[in-house]
Amino acid sequence: MYQPQHFEETRLDVLQALVTSQPLSTLVTLSDAGLVADQIPMLLRVGLGPLGTLVGHVARANPLWRETRLETPVLVIFQGPQHYISPGWYPTKQEHGKVVPTWNYVVVQARGLLRVHDDAAWVREQVTQITQQQERASAKPWAVDDAPRDYTDAMLKAVVGISIEVTHWAGKWKVSQNQPAVNRAGVVQALGALPDGQAQAMAALLTAHAPDAGRA
Repeated sequence: MYQPQHFEETRLDVLQALVTSQPLSTLVTLSDAGLVADQIPMLLRVGLGPLGTLVGHVARANPLWRETRLETPVLVIFQGPQHYISPGWYPTKQEHGKVVPTWNYVVVQARGLLRVHDDAAWVREQVTQITQQQERASAKPWAVDDAPRDYTDAMLKAVVGISIEVTHWAGKWKVSQNQPAVNRAGVVQALGALPDGQAQAMAALLTAHAPDAGRA
């Protein structure tokens, strides 16, 4: 992806934290039919491989696991907060009017080779782990074992596991770092006044990733 230096995020812990918090990925694969994009929740196993491994599952009816060219790296995209940025939020609009709209966003991309796991035990472990991750905040977490074993066994037969050992990470935090401090402050104020969660998340990102905020 196009990567201006002031938007680039390279810290592995930051990239992996986004993946863990936003596990629904767009998985882009190549088959004889061309490029294919599927929405697949992925669990990140940090200790598996030098850069971690993404694991998930697809419906057995999905041709992805049979038709993907396994010798070609796949692309996995994770989308973080995003929001339209109005030029009316920039105080410099009143000074010279030389402002235009833009879109702020956070995105993480991973690359690696796809492996297929047509293995019921492997899939059960993957499903159990991602369920535990997503149910953690619930007052009464649901567990895979809450359902009858014969029912879950039948359900798991209808899916196939996949994994991608990550060979490359790329992160882009486009959060107004190219704007002067007065405009960033105006954007934070405007976003903070909006009721939606994406706006609030983006306002927090602007504050955390300001060029003068320092980096750990």
